[in-house]
Amino acid sequence: MENDDLVHAKDGGIERLLHIMRRLRDPLTGCPWDIKQTFASIAPYTIEEAYEVADAIERGDMAELKGELGDLLLQTVYHTAIGEEDGLFTFHSVADAISDKMVARHPHVFGDQSRNKSPEQQTIDWETIKAAERAVSNQTRALDGVALGLPALTRAVKLQKRAARVGFDWPKIDQVLDKVREEILELTEAKNPKHQYEEFGDLMFVMANLARHMNIDPEQSLQDANKKFTRRFNGVEQKLKEKNTTPSYSRSIRNGCIVG
Repeated sequence: MENDDLVHAKDGGIERLLHIMRRLRDPLTGCPWDIKQTFASIAPYTIEEAYEVADAIERGDMAELKGELGDLLLQTVYHTAIGEEDGLFTFHSVADAISDKMVARHPHVFGDQSRNKSPEQQTIDWETIKAAERAVSNQTRALDGVALGLPALTRAVKLQKRAARVGFDWPKIDQVLDKVREEILELTEAKNPKHQYEEFGDLMFVMANLARHMNIDPEQSLQDANKKFTRRFNGVEQKLKEKNTTPSYSRSIRNGCIVG
């Protein structure tokens, strides 16, 4: 099949997409914007597309999800195209690597281990396997391998879980609540912007720890709080519109009364 035939093949699948990316990145005939992109410049788009996938799932829009999954797949193809050009890896070697990892991490499916395990035991086994993988990669410290690019609340919980595995944790939730109160006091007593900034971060970190102890996903909890605020604000705004006024003139809006 000629190159142009593959570009326009409606059933070309992943090979069609890989070829399109190579054409876009061709230094002589490709797209100037695509040619100049790097791992770093594409990374923000990768994160954005992952969130758009999650958003389509949240809204239950399966037609939109199909398109968003394609956009996310494009990000993988983009990164692997750059990796191939630099002699680092290819799309197929990346696919093989994740296949190897899935087989290694599921000995109860692909090996000789029993499948008769509780979800809790499977989680323990999974963490044991991942710890061994980190050791092979020279990630020997407890906090090694927690991705820097995660949302801050999510990363805080992951860091705390890692620390808890080696015994660095509060045994009782009351102790976490005491720490929350302590951090709130320190924030209120902070005298300058730099100190306030630091104490605010400490408070957010201990709130993430409280969420972990309460088995709450703080990232999702905040997302839901955002949705609740948006829904309530929109409702109040609509009522004010019916009265020919705006939030700017509403004391209840200015005082933040729709929160909580």
